Amino acid sequence: MANTTQGMELNHQAGAARSRLKPHQLTAMKEWLVTMLWRALIIGLILGVWEALVRLEAVNAFLLGSPTSIFKAGVSMLQSGQLAIDAFATVQATIVGFAAGSVLGSLVGLLLWFSKRVSRIIDPFIVALNGVPKIALAPMIIIWLGSGIFSKMALAAVATFIVALMSAYQATHQIDETQIHLMKSFGASKQQIFAKIIVPASLPWIISAFRINIGLALVSVVGGEFISSDKGLGHMIFVEGNLFNLPAVWVGVFSLMLVAACLYSCVAFLERKLLPWNDSKQTQKSNV
Repeated sequence: MANTTQGMELNHQAGAARSRLKPHQLTAMKEWLVTMLWRALIIGLILGVWEALVRLEAVNAFLLGSPTSIFKAGVSMLQSGQLAIDAFATVQATIVGFAAGSVLGSLVGLLLWFSKRVSRIIDPFIVALNGVPKIALAPMIIIWLGSGIFSKMALAAVATFIVALMSAYQATHQIDETQIHLMKSFGASKQQIFAKIIVPASLPWIISAFRINIGLALVSVVGGEFISSDKGLGHMIFVEGNLFNLPAVWVGVFSLMLVAACLYSCVAFLERKLLPWNDSKQTQKSNV
């Protein structure tokens, strides 16, 4: 009897929780669950086929590895603690470099709005720097700052700085001039126009640059770790690849994929906090 009463209470609480959710929230939750289920099925199918092909000797396990050997290598590296050390080094350098380059680049790009003459002068230099593959600067940065984590942070910062600067700079030129003229007609100063119109209107462009920059920062850090480092996922992949240890290489690759997904989710969360109206627009589109 007591168990029946507890079960009725739990069902009542679950029903009350569902009633508190809005219809569009329930729809979004169902779509999320269905999407995650399909993703899990696809991953399971790929791993299952991969394992079957290796066991049937249809593919060379030495050249491709197998899910079971990758799992064993991952468990071994987790137990030794080396995977956590390498992952933390890569994530730390990526986050610091991304934050420094993106914030500073966005700030400089926004401030260029104050002076059209300065922006015209430095515009070709910005374009030229943007055309240079940032990984080409890695040897010089490593020589200047050493093979430690600071050189990887600097490389990520340089790679993200230019993209953030160009995005913020372009955003300031896409703003409706009538809004600026209206503010001027009310006697607003240039600083007030900048704070009330330029910065808020440029935020979507800046966040879009963040989405690009998080991947650029990770690629730059891993590239720097390939060239010269004593730890990091890039260093681990490079060393294990030279030893022909394919399972360990796959562990590093999958770890990078997981890190990239987590960092991208963090940027998406930041976008929802800074631009909540964009999230509501996407929800309305999905409901239509």
